[in-house]
Amino acid sequence: MIDDFDLLPRDEPFDPFSVVLFKALQVLAFLFFVALLIVAPEAKEGKVDSKAEFLISVDWPDNHPDDIDTFVQDPIGNVVWFRRREAGFMVLDRDDRGGLNDFVLVNGQKVLTATREELVSLRGVVAGEYTVNVYHFTALTSQAVPVTVTVQKLNPVVKIVAKETIQLDQGGTERTAVRFTLDAAGAVTETSHVERSILQTFHSTWRNGAP
Repeated sequence: MIDDFDLLPRDEPFDPFSVVLFKALQVLAFLFFVALLIVAPEAKEGKVDSKAEFLISVDWPDNHPDDIDTFVQDPIGNVVWFRRREAGFMVLDRDDRGGLNDFVLVNGQKVLTATREELVSLRGVVAGEYTVNVYHFTALTSQAVPVTVTVQKLNPVVKIVAKETIQLDQGGTERTAVRFTLDAAGAVTETSHVERSILQTFHSTWRNGAP
């Protein structure tokens, strides 16, 4: 009598094919999950996959109109700067001219950017001492410009080798930000801030008749 009012649940007809199909789908989903775990690369905090071994960044205040230039000399005398953007294993990846060239093209239109930064990458290792200098090429203001130079070792993990903020007081000022020494394996063995002019090296070369 109770069944006449549908007050008790009714058993559904048993379908073996549906059960087998459901179990097969469960197995496939499990196998797919296991495959993802195997294929996915292991996450390593601080890991950087880069062709560069070191990155040197030179930063000064956003929207600043002055032009700050970077000079980097390697142990065998190669110098990378705005007139020679590749020298040895060194590459000037970004030459920032202050307010003159800080823009990006968006749909064919120039959009100004605030960032003031030059970047030099070291794509290989030469054992010996590297010198990183900054030069106040164009001074449009009457105030000193704080310039921060950061040297980072990229592989196998990112590590800051040196970070220094110096004041460039006037146009034509050259300062040594950092000097660092590498061994044959690319490990940093020493750093210093002893001043050494790279421009004077150029002047000596020109006086001796070299191009």
